[in-house]
Amino acid sequence: MADPLRDWMWSEACDMLARAERLHRTFVRPGQSRDQMPTLLIWEPPADIFETEEEVIVIIALPGVEAERAGVMIEGSDLVVEGIRVPPPELRHAFIHRLELPQGRFERRLSLPAGIYSDVRRAAAGGCLVITLRKARAGHG
Repeated sequence: MADPLRDWMWSEACDMLARAERLHRTFVRPGQSRDQMPTLLIWEPPADIFETEEEVIVIIALPGVEAERAGVMIEGSDLVVEGIRVPPPELRHAFIHRLELPQGRFERRLSLPAGIYSDVRRAAAGGCLVITLRKARAGHG
C-alpha cells in the first residue's frame, strides 16, 4: 500500500540533497592554501573579467563581504582574492531555514590579461567586489 505522505517526504528530501550537492560542486572545491597544504571547504565565488584600453575590471560576487575585508593581491600573472564570509552578527544564533549563500573561507585565483598594472583599487557595488587594475603605460611605470 502506497503512503503518499512518505513518498512526498522522500521526494522532498532527495530534491534537497540534489540541490545541496549542486551547490557544493559549484562553490566548494578542494584548494591549496599558501603553504600548499590541501585545504577543504574553500569556496570560489563567481567572477567576471573585463578589459578596456586603460584598465582591467574584475567583478566577484561576494554578498555581505566588505571590500576592505577581502585580501586582493597580484601573484605573478594571477589576481588572488581571499577572505572569509560570515553571517551578520545578529543572525549567528538564528534558526536556519535555508542556507544557499556559501559561508566560510573563500579564495579565487584568476589569470590576468598579460601586462603590468600600476594601481589596484577595490570597491563594493551591488553585493559584488569590484577590483580595478590600472594598466601601466610604457615609460610611466
